[in-house]
Amino acid sequence: MNDTSNSNTWQRGVALLAKIGFNPLGLILFIVIALLPYIPPFDQEHILRWMIMGAFLAAQSVAFDFTAGFINVVNFGFAALVGLGAYTTGMLTNTRPSIIMQYGLSPWIGIWVGAIVAGLIGLLLGMLTLRLRGIFAAVMAWFVGIALMGVVNNMVEWTRGPLGMAPVSLLERGAGNRPYFYIILGMMLVVYITLKLITNSNYGLAFRAIGQNIDAARASGINPTKYRVFNFAVSAFFAGWLGGFYAHYFGSLTPMTLMHTSKTVEVLAIAYIGGRGSLWGGIAVAFPFVFFIEFLRSNLTQLPGLHLVIYGVLMVLVMIYYPGGLAGLYTWLVAKIRVWRAPKESA
Repeated sequence: MNDTSNSNTWQRGVALLAKIGFNPLGLILFIVIALLPYIPPFDQEHILRWMIMGAFLAAQSVAFDFTAGFINVVNFGFAALVGLGAYTTGMLTNTRPSIIMQYGLSPWIGIWVGAIVAGLIGLLLGMLTLRLRGIFAAVMAWFVGIALMGVVNNMVEWTRGPLGMAPVSLLERGAGNRPYFYIILGMMLVVYITLKLITNSNYGLAFRAIGQNIDAARASGINPTKYRVFNFAVSAFFAGWLGGFYAHYFGSLTPMTLMHTSKTVEVLAIAYIGGRGSLWGGIAVAFPFVFFIEFLRSNLTQLPGLHLVIYGVLMVLVMIYYPGGLAGLYTWLVAKIRVWRAPKESA
């Protein structure tokens, strides 16, 4: 009786985890990552900074994959939306006379305002790409991103342009990197769970139908306009939200370091190597990749941009040999293990 009760409890727990996009292994790995800042050598400030960047890129990859992996539109303007959220909150929270706006809003509020502004631009971007498909929609998103970067670069009185803006810190000076790590880790979790719940709903089914064949989806009664606009707006909202964290953590903003297309390429590579349409694949790839790239940057300073070459090579290898990425490999391994265990359990 106890064995049966324990089995039912375990199954209910697994089912509950599945609803929010986790399995027992994923939950254990997340707990391990959450505990790392207290375990040497991960408690060192420079390594904590790498982990913050890992969580930041992981959260971006989830928001990016929400569009690229489900409605099959690669948003090449994604980094510009991240930058839009960052600059919006940077201006609203500014108190220095170096730019026109000096409202001195709390950064905890400014982050949300930046997210809303980015979400509204995403809404407009979704409307612009409604009649376009495939590469044309991706190019349109890219053009919008370039336009946004140009606007930020030229509005010197508002953003200081290429001179750079210095937003206020989210926490008090001397707080260290550990509190920031848990803030971005929590934001990553919110982005992942929210988007996983959406993709597990009827909206997710509509997204997949649109991504696979938009004409067939329309013929079956799905309104592509409604779902595309919604998808772009939600993805952009979270991009802007994450950009707000970047602004108030790093405390330095320039258009080229945050809004350039190369930043979108980094996120795209992580999402695709992790497994397009999985959401969690990018999270699994982001952390080890950041450590690997930072190691290369520290030891091969004479080869700037090497990380982009590595991203490109890995993407080519993944597309040729395993298009499903890390998530596809995991699914294949789980299926193989189940097939291997089935005869033993029946015996």
